[in-house]
Amino acid sequence: MNEYEVKVYEEVEEWKRRIIKRSGMMNRLSKKAQVKINEWIPEKVHEMMTESIKAMVKATLFGSQITANRVQANGVTLAEKDELVRKKISVYQKTAIVEGAGTGAGGILLGLADFPLLLTIKIKFLFDAAAIYGFDPKRYEERLFILHVFQLAFSSDEIRKKTLMEIEHWDQRKSDLVEMDWRKFQQEYRDYIDLAKLFQLVPGIGAFVGAYANNNLLKTLGDTAMNCYRLRLLQKAPEL
Repeated sequence: MNEYEVKVYEEVEEWKRRIIKRSGMMNRLSKKAQVKINEWIPEKVHEMMTESIKAMVKATLFGSQITANRVQANGVTLAEKDELVRKKISVYQKTAIVEGAGTGAGGILLGLADFPLLLTIKIKFLFDAAAIYGFDPKRYEERLFILHVFQLAFSSDEIRKKTLMEIEHWDQRKSDLVEMDWRKFQQEYRDYIDLAKLFQLVPGIGAFVGAYANNNLLKTLGDTAMNCYRLRLLQKAPEL
């Protein structure tokens, strides 16, 4: 193994420590408030939102599958893959910034349109990242892995730890993971982004908030995706 892979392995171990570290007090208080709000929402509304987001995500997965780049891993070093993914993150961040500023500037109606648009951008990025690291996103198990990466990036402490464990042992666990827990998936995602995106609906400041929030959300997703795929490629500590 080369020096770069040793360096990456250490970076992944540090990233894992950050993932399982307890969130700050403000985030924990925010999560508690959101859990309480969710308890007040009628069950029929939860079911409707779950089915809506499930359909939205599956449609996005199907669309991304059609336009996905072919697997690009052959003859490419890990350092080159990482650099390609960093460039992809930058491109998708710029796309998300423009989208967030545009929908944010439009106030409430366009702000609501931001949700499916941003979701599409995120899923398309994950398909590109999978292909660069040598995994075929047209395979069902890889699309399921993409959803786990997504969930890891945008979830609370408890779900984040559980999802990281499933990703760490993906080859052993994937056969048991036939389907996502869509109720948990949509609640965790909405709770995560609600606070960040709330002021995007306010005319006047919505454009700035939308651009800033979208940029940070893509940065978080990019960092998570890179380290999840690195984790799969470097299952054990490399030796010089």
